[in-house]
Amino acid sequence: MSPFEILMHRMVWAFLFLLPLLLLLGRWKAYLSVLKTKRTFGMLAVTTMLVAGNWFVFIWAINHNHILQTSLGYYINPLVNVLLAVLFLGERLRRLQGISVLLALAGVAYLTFSIGQFPWISLTLAFSFAFYGLIRKIAPVPALEGLSVETLLLFFPAAGYLFFLNHQGMGAILRINRQTDLLLVASALVTAVPLLLFTIGARRLPFISLAFLQYIAPSCTFLLAVFVYHEPFSIPQAVTFVLIWSALALFSIDAAKSYRRKHSINPAEEPTPFTDT
Repeated sequence: MSPFEILMHRMVWAFLFLLPLLLLLGRWKAYLSVLKTKRTFGMLAVTTMLVAGNWFVFIWAINHNHILQTSLGYYINPLVNVLLAVLFLGERLRRLQGISVLLALAGVAYLTFSIGQFPWISLTLAFSFAFYGLIRKIAPVPALEGLSVETLLLFFPAAGYLFFLNHQGMGAILRINRQTDLLLVASALVTAVPLLLFTIGARRLPFISLAFLQYIAPSCTFLLAVFVYHEPFSIPQAVTFVLIWSALALFSIDAAKSYRRKHSINPAEEPTPFTDT
């Protein structure tokens, strides 16, 4: 199957998964109010394009054996978040944060010049998801309602495209085998559930916890690429990953110090993992 057709299925089944969830949780009225609010709806239209682009590049990269580049992209993502916070939210870089960003830039530059190829997959994934998170942080909409609006905007063009494919006898659903059909339907779970939990967790967990947890996914992807799919791991890639890992280590040390310093002054402000901040 082509990456684009996989993406279309991901959009359709994600919406069909979220729709009954809205009804079961009694969030239908809140969902409709989001659709009627022009500013919020406009912001979600932008995040829809960002997340759709992110999904497509990720699927394309996996299907074309660029798994290490996807891992690198999501390692870079927390550092891009810091950069966007400085540029758009008026936050100031602390010394270790500044060094982290410079190390990440050095890693990307070294990979570009050493192999003569710009790591566009990694940077596209990092920046698209960082901008997605930035706008979702600003948009006054809960996680479930926001994601449901995004998948609604994607649902109709995706369903139309899949209907056209099937009408032309080229679609994969119900034509290859039952396993493929089940995998396509299951794409709703791997699309909606992680995004929902990430958005909810970002509101409930302390920042330091969230920062460390963000490294789990690219670490798993890195291990899969090297030890399961046996992608070539060259010296330039190794140097780049070492620079990125060093940047993330400094970033995490700085976040831990800042978190402890803040809550040693105001320990009553520390949130528990099960209460919103």
